[in-house]
Amino acid sequence: MRAVPRPVPVLAALTALAALFSLFLVPVAAAAGGPTVKVSKSQAGTGGSVTVSGTGWRPHTLLMMLVCGQSSPSRGVIGGTNSCANADGRAVTTDANGSFSKQLPVAEPPVPCPCVVHVATVTGAGADADAAFQVAGHPVKALPAQSTGGSLSMLTDTRLDGSSGLLTWFGAPPSRTVVFTIGNAGSSTLKDPVFQVGTAHGVFAPQWDEQQWHGTLAPGKKAQVELPVELSAGAHGDYTVSVRYQGKVLAEEPWGVGRPWGVTLFWLLLCVVVPAAVFRIGMAVVDRVRPPRAGGIRHRGVPRPVLRVPRLRAAAPAPPAASTTSTLPWFTPDSGPDATAGRLSAPHDDSSTSPTTPTTKGPT
Repeated sequence: MRAVPRPVPVLAALTALAALFSLFLVPVAAAAGGPTVKVSKSQAGTGGSVTVSGTGWRPHTLLMMLVCGQSSPSRGVIGGTNSCANADGRAVTTDANGSFSKQLPVAEPPVPCPCVVHVATVTGAGADADAAFQVAGHPVKALPAQSTGGSLSMLTDTRLDGSSGLLTWFGAPPSRTVVFTIGNAGSSTLKDPVFQVGTAHGVFAPQWDEQQWHGTLAPGKKAQVELPVELSAGAHGDYTVSVRYQGKVLAEEPWGVGRPWGVTLFWLLLCVVVPAAVFRIGMAVVDRVRPPRAGGIRHRGVPRPVLRVPRLRAAAPAPPAASTTSTLPWFTPDSGPDATAGRLSAPHDDSSTSPTTPTTKGPT
């Protein structure tokens, strides 16, 4: 009789598969329910700390925790990250189950309360959650009125209008205008809706900035909305512009920002011109300070000598030899006895050592 195989190995395999499936299913189900944030105490003063914990986040995700003013868990951070104490924020990474717990120092936000502890993703798909919190001693101001009635919907795709100018090429902040068309699908008038415009660089989560559109939209009507968008100075690379209304992202538009090559060209010229100028100044100082060489002259600051070539002149003719012919006394132009006595003389004899006494002769 043939033995029937027992189903023990099959059951063990199914049990292990179910356990493995439940291990991966728990974080997904938690994330599908939405991320949540809790604080250990609802109020604390500046200088203290509060423990922030959360569940339902994506596993192994980097989060940023901030204390923000003019916010509420239902409306979120109204002024964007400009309403938060960014310098005192803390980063935390979720575990394999999408949970975290970390202490956050209490700091006063730049705007009055109501305040919240705002937690948002840094990388990947955007997600955030808020928990009500009160900063002791910080001023409190009522939140701005929220538009009621109406149901806003996006009718057309968004676009970015504008272009970069010459100043942007040299590092000025790039700016565009996001344009989109909205419609009121509700039964009541929609007045002055408040949008959130976010800019994200690469894989980082967008940084939201709240902007209000001033206008009235009757039921069944549509209108074109134009909101300015500006990046930081020197920004370049791939950005994404998002428009959000009441926590719902209406549209996203990519934005490729060119590199400010003018700044690079400026630094290259600076690295060439400055050393050349320093070298010229140094050479001028050396020429002024260096003493002249012995038997020579400096090569700078002294006029160059002029080479003069002497001209050859013809030799002067030799003077005529003295005549040895004695002058006859009767050709003398002078007259008188004294002059005649002085003019008439006998020729000098070089061979005699004593002078010869002159003799005078009368006329014949």
